Amino acid sequence: MELHYISREKPENSSFSVTHHKEPNFLKVWHYHPELELILTLKSTGTRFVGDSIKNFAEGDLVLLGKNLPHMWLNDDAYFNKNNNLIAEDIVIHFKKDFLGFDFLNAHEMKPIFNLLEASKYGIKFTGSTEKLSKKITKIKKLQPGFKRTLKFIKLLSDLAHHKQFEFLSSESFVHSFIQNKNSKLDKTYEYIFANFNKEIRLNDIAQIAKMNPTAFSRFFKRVNRKTFSRYLNEVRIGYACKKLIENKSSIASICFESGYNNVSNFNRQFKAIKKMSPRTYLSRYQSNIK
Repeated sequence: MELHYISREKPENSSFSVTHHKEPNFLKVWHYHPELELILTLKSTGTRFVGDSIKNFAEGDLVLLGKNLPHMWLNDDAYFNKNNNLIAEDIVIHFKKDFLGFDFLNAHEMKPIFNLLEASKYGIKFTGSTEKLSKKITKIKKLQPGFKRTLKFIKLLSDLAHHKQFEFLSSESFVHSFIQNKNSKLDKTYEYIFANFNKEIRLNDIAQIAKMNPTAFSRFFKRVNRKTFSRYLNEVRIGYACKKLIENKSSIASICFESGYNNVSNFNRQFKAIKKMSPRTYLSRYQSNIK
C-alpha cells in the first residue's frame, strides 16, 4: 500500500470544491493531500484507514480530515466483484485552511472553527445524531459556486465545531511523526507496516527499509512515536482485529491469524494489553451496545 501524494485543487471558480462520487467502489489508494477533506458516506461499507486508525465505515458516516493526513476508504471485497449491483457513493468537500484568506480564522468570532480545523489533523468522526449535518452537506452540493454556497459552508463548519459528539481517529504519535518526518526515513516503514501488518514483520526487515541498524532504528522509532515498534505494530493489528470482531463474520481464532498473530494465546494477551479486555468481552460489549 504505497503512499501517494494527490493534489485536489480544481480550476473552478470557488475557494473550495464539492464532489459527488457514485462509482462501483471508492479509489483504492492510500494517499494524502494539502487540502482538508470532509467526507459524507451516502452508500457502501468497508474499512476506513486514517493515519494509524483502522475502523469500519458505513452509510451516514461523516469524517473531517486535516491536511496531509494519510487515508483510504477501502470497500468490502464484494464491491470489487464483477456483476454486482453495489454502489459506493459519497459527497466530498475539499478546502484549504485559509480558503477565505489568512486573517479570516484569526477573527474572534471564528475561534470555534479555528479549533475544529486545528483538531482535524487527527481525523474527526462525528457521532451521535448527524442527520441535520448530512442534509446541509447535500444542500451545499446542489448550490452553484458563489456567495450563497460559501455562506452555507461557513455555517456548516460552525455547526461541526459545535457538535458535541465525535471521536478522534489517528493517534497523536502517528500524526506527529508523519508531519515531522514526511519524506524521511520513516515514510517507507509506515507504508510497509500498513501493507504487511497481517504478516510476520521482523525488526531487521523494517530497520533495513529505514536504512538503519536494528538497535538504532528501535531507539529512533521510540523517540519519534513515544512507543516501541512492537507496541505500534500490535496497536495496528489489534485495531484491525476489532474491525473484524465488529463484523462478526469470523471466529476469534480466524481473526487472530488474519491480524498477523501465530497463536491465540499471544493474540489474547496483546488484545488485553491494548483494549483492557479480552476479544470475547469486546465483542460482547459491542453487541450489547448495538441492540
